[in-house]
Amino acid sequence: MRYFVLGAGYLCVALGVLGIFLPILPTTPFLLLASYLFYRSSHKAQQWLLGHKYLGSYIADFQIHKSIPLRVKIYSISMLWITILLSAFVVLDNWWLRIMLLAIATAVTIHILSFKTKKD
Repeated sequence: MRYFVLGAGYLCVALGVLGIFLPILPTTPFLLLASYLFYRSSHKAQQWLLGHKYLGSYIADFQIHKSIPLRVKIYSISMLWITILLSAFVVLDNWWLRIMLLAIATAVTIHILSFKTKKD
């Protein structure tokens, strides 16, 4: 069971990294889940994740401050809307898919903005 939980943790890390580049996938929730799964299965893996040069800050900022840095908010929301608008109006021709994508983008934007902004 320990190896299953450890494997699920690494899967969450992979999904979190993908979330950095794909605006529809959330980064922080996957990394927080990975941290929890590593806590339950491997102290070494958890320390690696928390000490990671790039990924560790996502977890630490959120766990300690329950906030998102302004630059991350701006980048996330900008990439989200650029990707969604290109998909909705360049790639798709179904009006109901466009509405669905715009609704998802709006919901994700509200979710991101609902967190406090970390002062740098």
